[in-house]
Amino acid sequence: MKEKFLKILLNPKYIFGVYLIISVVTAISKYLRGDYAINNYLIFKNVFFNTLHKKNLYLQYLDLYQDSNHYGIFFSALIAPFALMPDWIGICLWNVANTAIFLYAIHKLPLSDPKKALFALLCLQEYITSSLYFQFNIALVALLILAAIYVYENKEVKSVTATLVGVFVKVYGIVGLAQFFFVKNKFKYILSGLIVAVLFFAIPMLFSSPAFVIQSYADWFQSLSEKNGQNQGLTSYQDISLMGVVRRIAGDADISNLYFLGFGIPIFLLPYIRIKQYKNYAFQLMILASTLLFLVLFSSSSESPTYIIAVAGVMIWFFIQKERSSLAIGLLIFVILLTCFSTSDLFPKYVKEHFIHKYSLKAVPCIVVWFRVIYELLTKDFEKNYSLN
Repeated sequence: MKEKFLKILLNPKYIFGVYLIISVVTAISKYLRGDYAINNYLIFKNVFFNTLHKKNLYLQYLDLYQDSNHYGIFFSALIAPFALMPDWIGICLWNVANTAIFLYAIHKLPLSDPKKALFALLCLQEYITSSLYFQFNIALVALLILAAIYVYENKEVKSVTATLVGVFVKVYGIVGLAQFFFVKNKFKYILSGLIVAVLFFAIPMLFSSPAFVIQSYADWFQSLSEKNGQNQGLTSYQDISLMGVVRRIAGDADISNLYFLGFGIPIFLLPYIRIKQYKNYAFQLMILASTLLFLVLFSSSSESPTYIIAVAGVMIWFFIQKERSSLAIGLLIFVILLTCFSTSDLFPKYVKEHFIHKYSLKAVPCIVVWFRVIYELLTKDFEKNYSLN
């Protein structure tokens, strides 16, 4: 019985199946609760309809949904097939599509099947948190993983396309360019990137107009600037980041992101001095792990559903270790308990409100892991200490 259970647990097709079932169940359960429960999806689908009718994408339309959109106009093309369907079908297929690309990215990782199954299993809690809000973050982390894998496979067009989808939907998808140093045919990568970027810029013009698309990019920039200021509030449900932890402990919402980026970016870039390690796939994947963590920890827009990105980074770091030390196992448990389950009933409501939320403690385990990742990038021999199987 035990062996049969382990065989199922360590077979990725079973946990992948669980993901797909959850993607549909969560969508239907939210739909049945009414429009307020699918508010994010209503925002998303109206990115298409507002583009179609040439209405400002970044204003609030309280007759349609609460809050406002913060995705680029290119997103209108991605959401269009789902927006044209009845909501109950659209939200199910939207969740399934995001889930499928995430599972495909895990499938493409150079790990054994048992490791892929455990990778997916340990990401499940954060996946559920994100899928309940119909978040594009599930697809975004997949695109960033695929961009790195395609670089190693010398598939420059696929790699840069995956990165640019992220950039044109959510600007910070640009971190996918962190893999550029490992690209062998840089000319092909750059040229194809320029062509794809022009194509992505032009596609929304097919159902709106050139003038509206250009104006939408100006509106998007203004929207993101305003949102950044709103995120930094000490009671916001965003800014679950390294900056948020410091700002909330200090009780000062006015501490600028620039102070953190001023030391964070140099630390992030420091491992690139190890040019001799570039050829090792494990080194490239560790850079990917650092990138996924950095993206979340140094963004004031980070909220609980964003942590599927950071946790995927943690799992990449953990599963490429050849021999997992007690420290690595301890850090993984720390991430699972405080990052993944901090919003669950595992913690009393009082603790969640007065400690975890108040001080953005969900970010703390990932902060510790990121510094550990940087240490390993700077000191380890990736040919000897890491295993891709």
